[in-house]
Amino acid sequence: METPIDFPSSTLADLLQNPSDLDKLPSLRAEFTRKKTSIDTHLHTALHSQLQTTQSGMTNLTEAQKTVQLIKEEMMKIDRLCAEAQGMIKDFPEINKMSVMQRNFAAVESMKAAVDGFAERLSEMEGLLAEDDQGMEEQPNLLAVHEGLTALRDVRDQALEQVRSSEGGEGEGGMELIENLPLDGGGHVTLRELFGKLDEVVEWFDEHVGQACLNLIPLVQSGQNGLVVRLGLVIEEEEKKDKQVKALQDAQREFQGVARSFKSINVGHRELRGYKEKFLQAIEASAAAQFEGVQQAFDEDPERLEKACRWFFNDLNTVKLGLVELFPKKWRIFRTYTNIYHKLMHDFLVSRLDDGTITPVHMLAILNWVPKYYEKMRRLGITETDLHASLPHLIDEREAELVREYRSLITKAVEEWMERLSAADRKAFAGREEGSLDQDADGQLHTKSLGDMWTMLREQLAVAQSSGRPDVVEGVVDAMIRALRTRQKMWENLVDTEFKRVADLAERPTAEVGEIEGLSSYQDWLVAIANDQITNIDDVPETSTTSFLTRFKSEFTPLVSPSYPLTTAADLESLTNGYIDLASHCAALFAKLLFTTDFRSVTRLFFTPGWMSGSDQPMRQITTTFEDYLAGENNITQVLHPSLRDILVEELSDTLLVAYLGAVRNKNVKFRRSDPFTQRIRDDILTVFNFFKAPYPDAPPEIFELVKDKWRAVNAFEGLLSADKAGVVEAFERLKVGYWDVQLSWVEAVLRDRDDFERSMLSSVKGRAAGVEVERGAETVMGKVK
Repeated sequence: METPIDFPSSTLADLLQNPSDLDKLPSLRAEFTRKKTSIDTHLHTALHSQLQTTQSGMTNLTEAQKTVQLIKEEMMKIDRLCAEAQGMIKDFPEINKMSVMQRNFAAVESMKAAVDGFAERLSEMEGLLAEDDQGMEEQPNLLAVHEGLTALRDVRDQALEQVRSSEGGEGEGGMELIENLPLDGGGHVTLRELFGKLDEVVEWFDEHVGQACLNLIPLVQSGQNGLVVRLGLVIEEEEKKDKQVKALQDAQREFQGVARSFKSINVGHRELRGYKEKFLQAIEASAAAQFEGVQQAFDEDPERLEKACRWFFNDLNTVKLGLVELFPKKWRIFRTYTNIYHKLMHDFLVSRLDDGTITPVHMLAILNWVPKYYEKMRRLGITETDLHASLPHLIDEREAELVREYRSLITKAVEEWMERLSAADRKAFAGREEGSLDQDADGQLHTKSLGDMWTMLREQLAVAQSSGRPDVVEGVVDAMIRALRTRQKMWENLVDTEFKRVADLAERPTAEVGEIEGLSSYQDWLVAIANDQITNIDDVPETSTTSFLTRFKSEFTPLVSPSYPLTTAADLESLTNGYIDLASHCAALFAKLLFTTDFRSVTRLFFTPGWMSGSDQPMRQITTTFEDYLAGENNITQVLHPSLRDILVEELSDTLLVAYLGAVRNKNVKFRRSDPFTQRIRDDILTVFNFFKAPYPDAPPEIFELVKDKWRAVNAFEGLLSADKAGVVEAFERLKVGYWDVQLSWVEAVLRDRDDFERSMLSSVKGRAAGVEVERGAETVMGKVK
């Protein structure tokens, strides 16, 4: 019988759950093509074999039907002749009655002769069994006991059959006679009671046989070949008798009418004793008991699976070398053992795989065990093809499915770890209690989960590595990269949500900076989160410092296929850019936070009459505060990653510039032609430049050049203010060419702040805006000015 083909349960939807999985389409297509070819070959071979078997079976059935029909016709002829003969014989009923009586009396005499000495022989069998009890590993009397008990059981069966088949009063009298027949000179024990005693002795004998069957392998290993041979002879004889009884039972069912006419055609009272079936069950039970130990060892330590199964192959080797020559060849005992043992191994492994609590380590151990198992069986002379001719694959050909499941277990563990870390981070960020952040040896702030996260990723990568399969490692690495991206989004959402909360509180008319809860700790967390992102990617060759991400890449690269680093390069680059963007975003929020809280009232003084007169100097106040943050006694650069200092300075400059240009919307702003607004703007720019020339100790000169370049936008702003009415359009055109994303609403606000504003000026500017051709590029600082 051919092994049924197990089609994979996974669908393309399971295999292609993420966009990155599309890169695996070629390998998946090759895998499915290979499987289809294998299945087609399997089906073709199986179909050919089944057709041959079916054709042979149909031919045999046709011949059997012809034979049965001939037998049936002959039996009907015999039945007809018997009926005719009865009519030809005179006084046949009387003769038949006398014949029946004679047979009954003969049967009683025969039974009397048979039961004489029954008790003595039964007692003798008990004595032999008692002797064998003293040496269960030898049982020298096994054949003698079997022969004696078989004779006694035949007597019992014949007696019961005579009682069952007796007719009329003679039969009932015979029954009474048999039941109360005196035994051994008039004993008071009835035959029925003795038959009950026989059942007890038979059960005793069966225990001996069962014990030998259960210990068959140890018996062969200890050299007790005599007992093994005797056991084989007993089971073979019982198997032969069972086949005869089964054949007679089948014949009686097939020809019930003829059997009723010919009383000699009967199966007697003997039932199928099933010693051969019990023998096979004992082999299976003995091996199943061994598998209980295998399961315990495997559950405790999956690496012990091979060692725990050593008995499995030792038993089969014992059968091959020692048991085959002791049992009948027709039993094919080595193949029988192989089938039973393979099925038990299959059931054990499949049950462990179907266990919902199985761990990746246990699943991997099973995956690695499969090729080792088939190699060990091959050494015993059993090929994989021979096994699968009538038996299932060791794990139902679930390797590909298990690889995906094993990979999913690791990725699930990664996701669960990440979620736990994220939950702890969200809780810590929400509470922001003292001591909720760490400081490294350089005094830089970090979140407590940074090191734990990368340690977890390395551990899970080691688990994937232990599989020895590049496809597993690649799938796990993909999941880790996705998890790292998700973590970036989590931090971004957290800091943005908190910034909105603080900004909403700051907008209240009566709000004071010191009254905003968690403001200082929020600044610390912004620094810590930004530091984490840079630490993830910052490599410093001069100090042999390797970033977490670089180390991560160097660890997984040797474990994957040669093409994988090329396909994942874009993902790693995107991840790196994400870290840079998140760090810059935190620095930008830090700068915006100052203008939302500390400078909220200061920026409202720009371009007002007090600013115009020089009595209010908001720019000096802002740069002085900047100096405290960047170069003061407890400045932020002490806890900020060095790579972030220039980014923070740039964000402070940009935020100040956006706030400065946006101040045209302040109340009471009016630029009169007679006011020295050009000088005042120049003074503000000088104040800014004086600070940003050296915003913190050892600041590189490049940062000042970057700041100076961005503040050139103020020149265009001043030109829009100071141009005469006829030159406004030209001033706007210069502004638009330099800053393609400048917003017309801001330009309108600037023009309306001129004391000589006319609607025609605005109309001209809007008309010109539609005709100016500009080259769009990266966002400029003017794009942020509302």
